[in-house]
Amino acid sequence: MTTLLRTSAAVAATAVAGAVATDPDSLWYRTLRKPDWQPPGPAFPAVWTPLYADIAVTSAVALDRLEAAGRHGERAAYRRALAVNLALNAGWSWLFWRSRRPWLAAAECAVLAVSSADLVRRTSRASRGAGLALAPYAAWCAFATALSTTIAVKNRRSLW
Repeated sequence: MTTLLRTSAAVAATAVAGAVATDPDSLWYRTLRKPDWQPPGPAFPAVWTPLYADIAVTSAVALDRLEAAGRHGERAAYRRALAVNLALNAGWSWLFWRSRRPWLAAAECAVLAVSSADLVRRTSRASRGAGLALAPYAAWCAFATALSTTIAVKNRRSLW
């Protein structure tokens, strides 16, 4: 249970850090050209809330399984990978919303997508079921990369 509390606290801190930077009502964001396939605004918290819970629970399962198996080096590497992933996760909001740098945010989101896929791989090595449960997070990050990149492309003239 202690591991779940720790992963939950880390994920909650990530969510808060990202939320502080996010401003979908800003004039800057409202005037950006967006693709027709962008989900409506309410979809984002509806997707991110369960994804954040998923990250906390599946990471706790993986960390506990690695500990129980005596795979301490792998556990330490998992913790580092999770910390990097959560920093990238929160960082996107700051790059996109606060810095207003869609190209930089898109590039960072691509790194986040790779990091998320790596986290799924690491989780699967510890627990196949937890890895499968975490897979939607990597898929959403890949979708977010495509969306961020498309917004950057559609607004390239107005962003320079």
